[in-house]
Amino acid sequence: MQTEHLLQTKAFVLKSLFDLMDLRRVDYKELQGTKLRQKVHTIVHEQIEKIAKIECMQIKEMLITEIVDEAIGLGPIEPLIRDPSINEIMVNGPTQIFVERNGRLERTNTCFTNEGSLHNILGRIVAPLGRRIDEASPMVDARLPDGSRVNAIIRPLVLNGPTITIRKFSAIPLSITRLIELKTLSQKAAVFLKFSVIHRRNILIAGGTSSGKTTLLNSLSSFTPSVERIITIEDSAELRLPQSHVVSLESRPPNIEGKGEITIRDLVRNALRMRPDRIVVGECRGGEALDMLQAMNTGHDGSLTTIHANSPRDALLRLETLVLMAGLDLPIRAIREQIVSAIQLIVFASRLVGGSRVLTHITEVCGLEEGTIVTQDLFLKQQDDVELQFCGRLPKFADHLAQEHKQQLLGILNTGIQKTC
Repeated sequence: MQTEHLLQTKAFVLKSLFDLMDLRRVDYKELQGTKLRQKVHTIVHEQIEKIAKIECMQIKEMLITEIVDEAIGLGPIEPLIRDPSINEIMVNGPTQIFVERNGRLERTNTCFTNEGSLHNILGRIVAPLGRRIDEASPMVDARLPDGSRVNAIIRPLVLNGPTITIRKFSAIPLSITRLIELKTLSQKAAVFLKFSVIHRRNILIAGGTSSGKTTLLNSLSSFTPSVERIITIEDSAELRLPQSHVVSLESRPPNIEGKGEITIRDLVRNALRMRPDRIVVGECRGGEALDMLQAMNTGHDGSLTTIHANSPRDALLRLETLVLMAGLDLPIRAIREQIVSAIQLIVFASRLVGGSRVLTHITEVCGLEEGTIVTQDLFLKQQDDVELQFCGRLPKFADHLAQEHKQQLLGILNTGIQKTC
């Protein structure tokens, strides 16, 4: 832990630095320049030499790095951002910083100088995005230049000081090959999903918080043929698709006067006028679910989205609820008919106790019988299974495929091995 003397030195040097250089006015992107970092490093070194007698060079360099990071970077969380082994960073006020590493939470031995320093870092994150966080607008969603997702909330809504949650995204998104290596899904399931995307099946990816839905959405979307026009719609842009013809749309929160909000639903409606071949919605959370279903039903086959749910069956029930949030007085049967017509596959992801993320279901939506949606599991991971296992059932959508494609699907699934799971 940092000693009181080092914390006082750090606070004094930072104040002197801000008096010498008004760094707070510099745009965050400009602060990444090597020349500026070298200039700040020189000034900090001179200030420390003047006011502090630090004999140990290692401690001195560590202190200089911390001050430079806090002045022009993200302070004590800057090295955590650079650490590839860390998945999430949680700042609970200026004195508590936790990280998630390998699926487990651990507390770090770093902290901010004070609450004011933490506020400065928050402003540096949100200002380039045209957003603000203050007493009038005490919550904000943002992202870092590397795509990492940021949520922040400040007093008076949180009692222990400004709280920041950062979900990091790797510079290179996880490929399906890497997910197979991590035992997230089996080789056969991966090939089946690739076939389903190429042949324009509409896929709903479901799962709990931090179960890997967005990672899987990114991986499956990458299978879309490069000749097609893809429009992605998200709250914070996270998807990174390799295709050249991708248009990325991002929602916008209301301004301080409560005006100017652009919702996911607004973007889905607008996307329909942009001649998309496929629409990829980062997550359905409200009335946009109805617009997404209608898009899937009107020529935008092969579209994908995600939803929070506890099981494939629960995903369908939640989808019904979200459609009702659109504000239209639709009967349940009409909603279910829309769902059955739009969604062909549900891919369910789970996060295990140890922190690993796996697919547990690939479920087909088969139809509607007596008002109830009928499904069948094509792939299933039982508790004792090492990975996702094929259930031996040919999907019903195979009946609508051309003969050559149906033979290709049979080759992938190698059906007839078993009749039931």
